[in-house]
Amino acid sequence: MMDVAVRAGVSRALVSLVFRNQPGASQETRERVLRVADEIGYRPDSAARLLARGRSRTLGVMLTVHQPFQADLVEGIYPEAERLGYEVLLSANAPGRDEAKAIEALLSHRCGALILLGPASDAADLDALGRRTPTVSVGRRVPGAHVDSVHSAENKGVRQAMDHLVELGHKRIVHVDGGRQSGSVERRRAYRDAMRRHGLAGEIRVIPGAHDEDAGIEAGRLLLAERDRGLSLPTAVLAGNDRCAMGLLMTLTQAGVDVPGEVSVVGYDDSHLSHVMPIGLTTVRQDAVLIAEYAVRFAVERLESGESEPREAVLDPKLVVRETSGPPRSE
Repeated sequence: MMDVAVRAGVSRALVSLVFRNQPGASQETRERVLRVADEIGYRPDSAARLLARGRSRTLGVMLTVHQPFQADLVEGIYPEAERLGYEVLLSANAPGRDEAKAIEALLSHRCGALILLGPASDAADLDALGRRTPTVSVGRRVPGAHVDSVHSAENKGVRQAMDHLVELGHKRIVHVDGGRQSGSVERRRAYRDAMRRHGLAGEIRVIPGAHDEDAGIEAGRLLLAERDRGLSLPTAVLAGNDRCAMGLLMTLTQAGVDVPGEVSVVGYDDSHLSHVMPIGLTTVRQDAVLIAEYAVRFAVERLESGESEPREAVLDPKLVVRETSGPPRSE
């Protein structure tokens, strides 16, 4: 700042006013200070400035690499955080870098609050984290833990998808679940409940999977292998999420299976991935922007008001019907 002041011919205090956007400098002086700063490559260190005040206006966000829906959430987090005067710091959970490391990195940068997208940590660990730092869990309920949570009503989303398939005439509906990943337990339970409600308890079948393309590919290979042994393909598959649905679609179509003529496929999330597939994916839409806004508000309110009791926001999902679902094939 002193270098900028000397070159601009003003005091260091005046330079500070300009960068803090405070009154006290003419428009001409502001422009000269900013021009000099740009010429010498000076940028104010906002993190240091906040720490000097004894607090941080930075929200730490943990995400998982290669999860399109989480990328959609991040796109919604930034504008809401900036609107409320906060910055965002990302830390990724990736192969070779587990969730604990991703969270610890955010804590080491002294983030004021944490927003965890699809956390998989034990409830006890999340409870301890929430008592240490204001924390919001996105996509997963953590009953009993001292964290806020924002998620969609998984049971309503699955119910809409199942009602849609049954109304089309499907009975042999298989579910490829998401294993231990966020929302999977609720979606699996909702699938079973919907099958029973429609009088299809005898047709219930859950194929263990995950929220990635590999799970869909493996499920597709399993179903094709069964077909080769003389068993019939299911007429519809409810995938754990859009990535799983994409892997399944790739495997079935490459084997010459007509979607939806022979097998209907339904995903979950309505991430941007569902819009770039060769065939439009029928999926359950979670409102990424609204979820992100709630998560940011919860984090900021806890920081600024000292809110202590955990809160929960449950948002309604909506089925989006596209080209991968249709009436079942005639037997």
